[in-house]
Amino acid sequence: GCGKTTILRLIAGFIAPDTGRIYLNGALTSWDGRILIPPEKRNIGMVFQDLALWPHLTVSGNIGFGLKAKRIPKTEREAKIKDILQLVGLEGYAKRKPAELSGGQQQRVALARALVLQPNVLLMDEPLSNLDRELNVRLRDEVVRLQEQLGFTLLYVTHDREEAFHIARTVILMRDGRVEFKGRVEEAKRVIAGSLK
Repeated sequence: GCGKTTILRLIAGFIAPDTGRIYLNGALTSWDGRILIPPEKRNIGMVFQDLALWPHLTVSGNIGFGLKAKRIPKTEREAKIKDILQLVGLEGYAKRKPAELSGGQQQRVALARALVLQPNVLLMDEPLSNLDRELNVRLRDEVVRLQEQLGFTLLYVTHDREEAFHIARTVILMRDGRVEFKGRVEEAKRVIAGSLK
């Protein structure tokens, strides 16, 4: 690949950069092979391509896992889970297991699990690539709506040009581990159109 997933892993703090520095909200998080702020202290949410839902947990259990790990009291945890279920349109699904859900519903559970912790940054690694076209388009709109409503910074990795242009305000085009372009969507469309001639 061209390094898109590696960049997300660097930002999340799962791996350290060989050289260089990574800042989040003005704080130095990683520097020359060292992770200075561990992933759990970065206030970052992540949605993976494979969703990584625990099959033995209910929807509520999957969403509340991070809250429980942070020792959020049960009543507060339940209130946050209820609120996020409503936000992603899954009220009434709290007691279901992932196998009882459609692909789109599973996607929303993964999104809710990341958002319930109120991250400053949400990293999404090709989260809609396994969905059929109609559902992909519907969930793109959902991601945009949630980002605008909650105000988090979104870094969204995709190979799908249409998906990127729909979701992004700023587009970064990469090839062989290098950034070839960074700019607004309309400018990116012109650059791509010019390179296809």
